[in-house]
Amino acid sequence: MHGPASPGWLLVALCAATGAYCLLRMRSGVEEQRRAAGGEALMGFGMAAMAVPPAAFTPPAWAWPAFAAVFGAAALRALWAARTSAHHLHHLVGAGAMVYMAAAMAAAPAHPHGHGGSGVPILTEVLLLYFTGYVLLAGVRLLPVPGAGGAAVAAVAWSDRPEVARACRLSMGIGMLAMLLTM
Repeated sequence: MHGPASPGWLLVALCAATGAYCLLRMRSGVEEQRRAAGGEALMGFGMAAMAVPPAAFTPPAWAWPAFAAVFGAAALRALWAARTSAHHLHHLVGAGAMVYMAAAMAAAPAHPHGHGGSGVPILTEVLLLYFTGYVLLAGVRLLPVPGAGGAAVAAVAWSDRPEVARACRLSMGIGMLAMLLTM
């Protein structure tokens, strides 16, 4: 992604840490949570790799189509999984956004300074609106519920804590917003 190096490295760290936590969540005893965590780990590490500042590392020309292919396959998997759970529609949008950004980065060397004065592409605007709404909703879901007991929390394994998984998804949504803004 384009932009200054310092925020780029912070985005790399956020996405890599999120991906690492999602790998830990793959140890869950719940099958559906393991599958979701695997997709989220792929997304976190993919976002971290795509966010490395170009001043530090310029990927070879084949890297962007490879990213598009990997996330295209993830989008197809999410589409298939959406038959049973609407949560996978979010994974579909996220993977599609990654394909879109990889395609934009593949075309970027030919057009290094924007889109010829035409402004922000409509798909970028739609994705920005979607992820802004997602981040706001995910943030609200993290707010504590008055009167909720804390005794049941101690019995849940650390990798199965729903509030940490929600925070993980929130951080990936924020990362996606940052990546879309720097396109």
